[in-house]
Amino acid sequence: MKRVLLCTDGSAYSRVCCQYAAWLAGRNACEFEVLYVTDLRQFEVPMVADLSGSLGVQPYQAVLAKLQELEKDKARLVLEDAQHLLAAGGVATPVRATHRTGFLVDCLHEFEQPADLVMLGKRGENANFATGHLGSTMERVVRSSLRPCFVTSRSYAAPERVLLAYDGGKSCRKALQYLLDQSTFKGLEFHVVIVAARDAEETALGFLREAELQLQQAGYGPHCQMLHGVPEDEIAAYVEAHGINALIMGAYGHGRVREFFIGSTTAAMMRQCKVPVLLFR
Repeated sequence: MKRVLLCTDGSAYSRVCCQYAAWLAGRNACEFEVLYVTDLRQFEVPMVADLSGSLGVQPYQAVLAKLQELEKDKARLVLEDAQHLLAAGGVATPVRATHRTGFLVDCLHEFEQPADLVMLGKRGENANFATGHLGSTMERVVRSSLRPCFVTSRSYAAPERVLLAYDGGKSCRKALQYLLDQSTFKGLEFHVVIVAARDAEETALGFLREAELQLQQAGYGPHCQMLHGVPEDEIAAYVEAHGINALIMGAYGHGRVREFFIGSTTAAMMRQCKVPVLLFR
């Protein structure tokens, strides 16, 4: 891993994302680009747009210019804070800070192209509202990104026990290959879990043994287990029972029908588990 794109909006989740990025840098010699995208929609909300009618065109333009200047100041402060957090976490390589106006999802491919990994918080600036929901920007980024996405939680805990939720599907195989190629999680306590239907135990066991063998050959010592039940419930319970503090999984399940959002099991897992999740399309 040589380059990481870290998306920030200055929220509490983004600041925690910087802490996980610093942890990642301690295990990989990687460079970081921190990206802050000013959402154009904030200048189009009724409260702002209605000013043109009440103030007149020229005063409205002056107010809008002031709002845009304030947004530039905010972007500078957010990026400086991210750079400070990374430096405080031990990141020694130069951190590139970029401010763009538009929509994150629209410019994502431009910035992720040279990156090996995309990092962002599970939720954003509106995390205190509709607390049972995932961030809409996060879902859209995961859906459209061509890179693995490391989605971080609200609080930081250095990963010590890692779980790969495996189902033998294409996205999970990408996750497995990433683990075989990278050293990020080597040396940590490693678990592999597959949740199987009663009538598909033999196939599931084959997938599990396949993953176990490859991980052992790559230098991991995985604890492997097959579970039965509702996947998101079983995996969430396993995470809680074993003190797992990092989860790796595919964004879409085996044999899924394409949806507009990330897979339903994945979304449910991210709502239930309070740990960072490394997702693969």
